[in-house]
Amino acid sequence: MFIFYFLIAFIASTIGAISGIGGGIIIKPVMDAISGLSASTISFMSGCTVLSMALFSFIRGLKGEVKLNYAVSIWLAVGAANGGYIGKSLFSAYTGNIALVQSVMLLIINFLVFIYITNQGKIKTLTLMNPFLCFVIGLLLGMVSCFLGIGGGPINIAVLYYFFSMSPKVTAKNSLFIILFSQVTSFVTTLRTNTVPSFDTLSLYVMCTGGVIGAIAGLIASKKMSNNNVETFFTLVLGGLIMLNTYNVLQIMM
Repeated sequence: MFIFYFLIAFIASTIGAISGIGGGIIIKPVMDAISGLSASTISFMSGCTVLSMALFSFIRGLKGEVKLNYAVSIWLAVGAANGGYIGKSLFSAYTGNIALVQSVMLLIINFLVFIYITNQGKIKTLTLMNPFLCFVIGLLLGMVSCFLGIGGGPINIAVLYYFFSMSPKVTAKNSLFIILFSQVTSFVTTLRTNTVPSFDTLSLYVMCTGGVIGAIAGLIASKKMSNNNVETFFTLVLGGLIMLNTYNVLQIMM
C-alpha cells in the first residue's frame, strides 16, 4: 500500500507541477475511489502532499526562466491565504455528506473549465492589475480549493488565463504560488483548531516524499515543453479528471 501511495503522489505531483493544478485534484478523487479512508483524512493527506510539492516547486523555481509578476502574484497569494482559512473552516463546519458534495463540485468545476479551455481562442481575456480585485480572486480560489481539499486545480488555471491573460507556463507558476499560500493557511488552521484527522504517519511521509520527487520530475519536464505542449497536456488531464469524478459521484450515490 505504501508503494501505491507513493505512486499516486508522484504521478499527481508530476502532472501538477507541469500544468499548475497542484496534484490534489488528482490525489483526492483517486484516494476517494480506492483507499477506503474518510473524506477528512484524504483531504488532510492530499493537502499535506500538495503543500510539500508546492513549497519545493516555489523554492526550486526562484532561479527559473519563468518569473512571477509580484504586483499581481502577491495579492493573489494574500487572498488565497485568507481564502484557505475560510475554506478549511467551512469544511470543518459541514455536517452533511462531504464526500458527495466535494465530488459533485469537482465534476462541475472540471467540466466548466474543460469547456472554457477548449474554446478559449474565441474568448477575449482581461489583464487585471487592481490589487483589490487580485485579492478577491485569490480569496475565492483559496476558499474553493481548501474546502474541496485539492490544493488548487483546473479552476486556478482557467481563472488566471481569463483575468490575467497569462501564458500557460506563467499561469502554472502563479497557480502553484497561490496553492502554496492557501495550503499553508489551511494546514495551520487545522493544527490551531485541533481538527487533525486520524492518519497513518508513515503513509503521509511516503506521500509527501512522492510529492517532492514528482515536483522535481514535473519541473524538468516543463522546461522541455512549449506553452502549446503544456496547454494540450492540461486539456488531456482535464478529460481524465472528468471521467474519474463522474465515476466517484456514481459510486457515492449508489
